[in-house]
Amino acid sequence: MTEKKVLIIDDEPDICELIEITLARMGLQTQSALNITDAKILLESENFDLCLTDMRLPDGNGIELVEHIAANYAALPVAVITAHGNMEAAVKALKSGAFDFVSKPVDIKILRRLVSSAIAIPPETSNQTQNTTITGESFAVKELKASISKMARSQAPVFIHGSSGSGKERVARMVHEQGSRAESAFVPVNCGAIPNDLMESEFFGHVKGSFTGATSDKQGLFQAADGGTLFLDEVAELPLHMQVKLLRVIQEKAARPVGASTEQPVDVRILSASHKNLVEQVHAGLFREDLYYRINVLELKVPSLRDRIEDIPLLAKQILAQLASRADIQTPPALNSQALKALLDYHYPGNVRELENILERALALAENNVITADDLQLGNKLAEPVIKPTGTEPATESLELQSQEKLAIMKALEKTRWNKTQAAKLLGLSLRQLRYRLEKLQIE
Repeated sequence: MTEKKVLIIDDEPDICELIEITLARMGLQTQSALNITDAKILLESENFDLCLTDMRLPDGNGIELVEHIAANYAALPVAVITAHGNMEAAVKALKSGAFDFVSKPVDIKILRRLVSSAIAIPPETSNQTQNTTITGESFAVKELKASISKMARSQAPVFIHGSSGSGKERVARMVHEQGSRAESAFVPVNCGAIPNDLMESEFFGHVKGSFTGATSDKQGLFQAADGGTLFLDEVAELPLHMQVKLLRVIQEKAARPVGASTEQPVDVRILSASHKNLVEQVHAGLFREDLYYRINVLELKVPSLRDRIEDIPLLAKQILAQLASRADIQTPPALNSQALKALLDYHYPGNVRELENILERALALAENNVITADDLQLGNKLAEPVIKPTGTEPATESLELQSQEKLAIMKALEKTRWNKTQAAKLLGLSLRQLRYRLEKLQIE
C-alpha cells in the first residue's frame, strides 16, 4: 500500500518540523513549504492526500490557499492552523472549503485525530455501499445527494433545514456514512424531548454525587459520540442557557460533565436540524446569533415531497414493499391508476412521513391486493385542511366535517371488527383521541 503524503505550509520552520515528526510517527510522508508560492508549485508537481496550512503566511493567507485547492484539487482535504480562540477565521476557512481546523499551540493528540480523519475520507470514486439513501430520481433529489456527498468530505458543522417529515435525520445519517467518521458512532438526539433540568447532564454527562440522584458517573451524548457524529434534531428547541454551553463546546472542542472540575476533550462533528427558520428565531431573540453562525457553517435544504412529486410512484412502491414485508405479505399490493393519480394530486403537509402513514392505512383497508383511491382515504383524512366553498355557512361546514369524520371512523371500526386500538392506529390517532371522537360523535 502506498504511503499517504501530507503537505505542510507554515512560515515557522520549527512548527513544520514538529508536524513532520508527528506525522512520520504515524507512517506518513511529508513535504513542507514556507509560503503559498512554494506550496502551489508542490501541488502542481506532486500528489498529496492532505494539506495542513497556517492562516498567516508571508505572501498571503490560508483562506486564499483553501480556495485555490477547492477550485483546482477538489478531492484534496485541507486543514487550517488558526490562532487560539480565533473562531471567526476558522469558520471562514470552513465556509471556503477547509476540511477542519486546529488551533495554536498545536495539541498533538488533536492533530493526530484530525489527520487520521482526513486520510480516512473515501475517494470520490468510491463504490462503498451506504446503509442509508434517499429514494428518487428527481432533479431535487439528485441535487441533494450531490450536496451530501460534498459535505461528507468536510468536518464542518452542517445545518439541515426542512419541513417536518421531509427526512432530515436520514440526510444527516447519509452525511455521516459517506464521511471519514462512518465507522464511528452516529448519535441522534431530539433537543425538544429532553427536560430542561436534565439537559446539561444528558449532553455532557455527570460525576457521581454531583446532584441528588447521581449515584454513579454518567456518560453524556458528546462523550458517546466522541470520534463520530452528534445529530441535534430540532436544535431550535434548546433553551438559551444550553445554547451558551453548546457554543463553548463547539469552540473549545471540550465538554465538562456536571460536577467535574475539568473539561474533557471531545472530537465530535455537529450536524443539526430544525423545521423552524433559525434566522427568524435569531431576530426574535429565541436563538443566539453566535451559535447560529457556528452550527450553520454549511447548510443543506431538504426538499419537501410536493417539490419532488415525480418521485412518488417510486417512493410508494418502495414503502409498500417494506410494509408488506413487515406484515408477512408475500406480494406487495399494487396501486391502481386512480389511487396513483390521487397520490400525485395530494399536497402532503406531512411529507414522506405522511405518505408512509397513508399507505400503511391503505394496506390495511385494501382488498384483492389492490389499493384503490378509496383505500387511501385522502378525502376523509382528519388532518387534511378543508377549503371552505363560497357561500357555505359555518354551521353547514361544521356538520359536513363531522359527517366526514364519522364516516372515516365507522369505516375503520368496521374494517377492524370494532377493535378500537387497531382502528385508532388505522386513523393515525391515539386510543384516547379516538375515544374522545367516539363520545363527541355519539358512536356506540
